[in-house]
Order: sequence, then C-alpha cells, then structure tokens
Amino acid sequence: MTEEKPTLWIGKNGVTEEVVDEVKKQLKSNEVVKIRILKKAFTQQSMKEVTNKLLDHTESELIDARGHTIILYKVRQATSL
Repeated sequence: MTEEKPTLWIGKNGVTEEVVDEVKKQLKSNEVVKIRILKKAFTQQSMKEVTNKLLDHTESELIDARGHTIILYKVRQATSL
C-alpha cells in the first residue's frame, strides 16, 4: 500500500450521498483515492458492505484493502477539446 495518507475518512454515518460525491470528485481529479473507514462505520455495515457500496456507487475498482483502509481507482475520462 502506498505511504500516502488517506484523503477521506468514513465515520458513523457510513456511506452517505456526500461521501459518494466526494469519492467521485477525488477519483475524477486524481484517479486514485485512499479511504480510511473508522470503526464507528461498522455499527450497521461490515467492511465488505461499505467497500462494495462505494465500488457500486462510484463505478471504481478496488486496488487494495488492508485493515480499515481501501484504495479505489477509476480511469479518468478524456475530455474533448
């Protein structure tokens, strides 16, 4: 896993619309986003459920998952001139 720090943390509210929008925004500008999922997020969903929900809603790919940290990737769309 890269030594980069997470750029997004998911807390007790889990995967909200705002979280999905922020992940999409970061993927659009950087292609890769590192997300730390706090233990409080697991009161209603498992790590696998949180990860799958993010993958489905952002149409991204899982690069790595270790502990409570995941890295997602999505190819940046080419813009036409």
